[in-house]
Amino acid sequence: MTTLAPLLEMTRTIGQPHMDYVIIGEGNTSCRIDADSFWIKASGQQMNNITGAGFVAVRFAPILAMLDQPAGDLAAQKAIMQAAKVDATTTAIPSVEVTFHAMLLHECQVAYIGHTHATAVNRIMCSPRGRDFAANRMFPDEAVLCGPESVYVPYVDPGLPLALAIRDGVRAHMGEWGEAPKVILLANHGVIALGNSPQEILNITAMTVKAAHIFAGAASMGGPNFLSREDVLHIVQRPDEIYRRNLFVDSR
Repeated sequence: MTTLAPLLEMTRTIGQPHMDYVIIGEGNTSCRIDADSFWIKASGQQMNNITGAGFVAVRFAPILAMLDQPAGDLAAQKAIMQAAKVDATTTAIPSVEVTFHAMLLHECQVAYIGHTHATAVNRIMCSPRGRDFAANRMFPDEAVLCGPESVYVPYVDPGLPLALAIRDGVRAHMGEWGEAPKVILLANHGVIALGNSPQEILNITAMTVKAAHIFAGAASMGGPNFLSREDVLHIVQRPDEIYRRNLFVDSR
């Protein structure tokens, strides 16, 4: 069973103003508690100064059932989200993105998720080049940390519609690559990092932001020059890079 403390520390770190990943109440984080439930940031909470009271424990089953049989309107969806809380007495409301957190924790079998609206990434995701950024890799460590390709999701209304669109993209990615994605890029919205430790979420998010800066700079000079698919596959399958990637999961 996972305690709340690592998620709390990760969330505060991601939310620090100098990182430029989120402002005010943007973004959300989650982690698996056990097979039946998970913690998620409550709606309206700011990441940089969040406390333990800013998270809600939610049961997987009602949320996953809603994905398979979508509730008819927002009021019905909200009622299901409220009923899914482990502690019915808490006044905190799960983030509107609780649906995609439940789905990703379940389908991708990861332990942590970090969703941010990083300025560097949204500079690209609010442009016509978002799909190029998702589909390609420019340098080796981007492939090592972020995987061979990111899932690209066209703009969809936040909440249940977005969760369903993300699920479609993730399933297609897993069918093609045989593994869950590390990064999901949301057009006109932001970035989702998936991992098995708080440090992995921080590493993936930081590398995605670095890649976004490089992409924007290279685009201003006629690029980017992308690595070939063969080079990307070679990099991610190299034993030494697999060893490094595993170290990065728990690095401090």
